Amino acid sequence: MAYQEKTTTGYGTRVGNSLKSVLMGFVMIIGATILLFWNEFNYVKQDNKLDAVQEACVDMPNPEKKSAEFEGEVVCATAMATTEEVLTDQEFGISENAIGLIRKVEYYQYVEHSESKSEDKLGGKEETTTTYTYKPEWVSSPVNSADFKDPAYQNKNFTLAQVEEQKVYAKNVSFGAYVLSESLISSISSKEAVELNVNPQLLQSINTSVANTFFAVRGVSAGAAAPAPQPAVADSTAAAADSVATNNKVDLEYVHQAGNTLYYGRSANAPEIGDVRITFEKVVPAKVTIIAQVDGNTFKSYKTKYGSYQTLRMGKMTSEEIFQDDHESNSMWTWILRIVGILLVISGIKSLFSFVETLLKVVPFLSSLFAFGVGIISTIVGLVYSLIVIAIAWVLARPLVGILILVVAGLLIWVFAFNGKKKLAELANKGKAAPAAE
Repeated sequence: MAYQEKTTTGYGTRVGNSLKSVLMGFVMIIGATILLFWNEFNYVKQDNKLDAVQEACVDMPNPEKKSAEFEGEVVCATAMATTEEVLTDQEFGISENAIGLIRKVEYYQYVEHSESKSEDKLGGKEETTTTYTYKPEWVSSPVNSADFKDPAYQNKNFTLAQVEEQKVYAKNVSFGAYVLSESLISSISSKEAVELNVNPQLLQSINTSVANTFFAVRGVSAGAAAPAPQPAVADSTAAAADSVATNNKVDLEYVHQAGNTLYYGRSANAPEIGDVRITFEKVVPAKVTIIAQVDGNTFKSYKTKYGSYQTLRMGKMTSEEIFQDDHESNSMWTWILRIVGILLVISGIKSLFSFVETLLKVVPFLSSLFAFGVGIISTIVGLVYSLIVIAIAWVLARPLVGILILVVAGLLIWVFAFNGKKKLAELANKGKAAPAAE
């Protein structure tokens, strides 16, 4: 059942808070201006860097044979990334010949979600109703329930154990006749599930420890019946477990081993608060393509005056495909940050009017009308201001593009501020009348 909390903010308090909002509006506009400037310059910088690397890049047709002609060159090469190292998870005694060994830990916990709705009251007061709901979910770290709003859920969370996540990578990964650097190794993503075979004595020891914790918290003995099975929670971890054989299945009272998963709890099919799920994956040898600078028998980032660059992609790719993908990614992130900056400017301008809007809260209808008008004005002014900031950044970086954006911004100002829309309509009408006169 949802838990609701109602709070009332007085008119005087709201007026005082609105003054803080005005100050925050200035801060948002300044911050957004800096973000927009930085974003445009960063786009040009990244674009120039990619062009510089692409111009210097040469194909290495056979990485299986080391050649002195490629020393110091930026190369694009494809080969199998392999290793002979055996990686070990000391805590669980798991060993695998792999490029990486990854331990992921999840906890079944109540998570608090909230949704607030505010309503203006006659006289300037504001009534806010916040609805809190609670749902058990698998999360990456334990959730402190002591501060939950609903007393019925306070201090309900606990964990049967706390286990650290872990990532271990091989130090020597071959790439044909070369070896990969640490940063390139960590970029390999060819993951597979590890079929567990944990020592039975270790499983029994964990089972005893988990059972004691369960009894201490729940007051339920180890012999108590497990809850009725419920639908399993569908996720990528479960899918990974299905990809390996399950002839390693072990079911103790409070510890269950199956596939690549260790489960702490009474039943893996009916999770309870406090249960812990640990999954293991390995990074296996795979064909990869790199672009990096040859440095002896390994590779390093290539330094340009615009910044350093190296990359690793899964599978076989050409340098043209990689650079095209990077250019598209650079453009996408630029647009995302550009939109964020524009929205911040608009929100900042709206905040500048928050004091007047709050004063009108005495009559909610008037306040709503004022807010609607401010919203329209803030959007137009914010958009024009943002275009001018972006244009100035481009004038400094790439003048022709910047001038074009300034022309667009000037047109918007003319249309919205100087009756440009009316003048355009008059010109259109004259254009229609001219042929008729002939």
